[in-house]
Amino acid sequence: DLRVFGLTEPRVQELLGDLMDRAENPSLAPYAKPGEVMLRLTAKGESPQDCQERMAPLFWDVRSRLGDCLYGVDVSSLEEVVITRLRQKGLTLSAESCTGGLIAKRLTDVPGASAAFLGGVVSYTNAVKAGVLGVPRDLLEQYGAVSEPVARAMAEGVRRLTGSDLAVSVTGLAGPDGDDRGNPVGTVYLSLPGETLVRRLALGGDRSRIRLLAASSALDMIRRHLCDLPIEQE
Repeated sequence: DLRVFGLTEPRVQELLGDLMDRAENPSLAPYAKPGEVMLRLTAKGESPQDCQERMAPLFWDVRSRLGDCLYGVDVSSLEEVVITRLRQKGLTLSAESCTGGLIAKRLTDVPGASAAFLGGVVSYTNAVKAGVLGVPRDLLEQYGAVSEPVARAMAEGVRRLTGSDLAVSVTGLAGPDGDDRGNPVGTVYLSLPGETLVRRLALGGDRSRIRLLAASSALDMIRRHLCDLPIEQE
């Protein structure tokens, strides 16, 4: 199984459609899950080695077309890739999110996560952002909670609080309403300190979908950082 994040299913079809149409043995078939696309590469042969040899040229063609949006082969999830990479590098991570703790939940679903993930803070109100994470109140007043400066301060604050090597913050609007600063529902800021990386997302869908995509985008941002890839896909 090949796992892809950052490309829609129609875009994957566009990139790989000719391969899917002509592939018989091996075959290539897409199947989607919320927020990402998976591809199943299968072959029939006289032995496992024969199957691997049949699949290899198609696999490398697929990989070259998908680039760094292909985040894993025969892995279960983005969070598994993140935890594995953190452990390989001997680094620790903490998380803070407006997603109700979804990032922490997904990371701690991975066996062995305690070796790399230290914890997180769900700072759902400005009072907790300021009082627990130490976000300056003048930033909250000047820019609002859903903004680049506050996302950066939140990430830096949770890293100080936990003592982790890396931290990711998410601040945004999952709905049903926008805010008084003109940010529409689906506006999400992600921040990863160290190099003080910040991304702004404009996500579509209902409340649960926005939260899912925000969490997945944060995990992919960490993956790209750990793998020395561009934070924004090229």
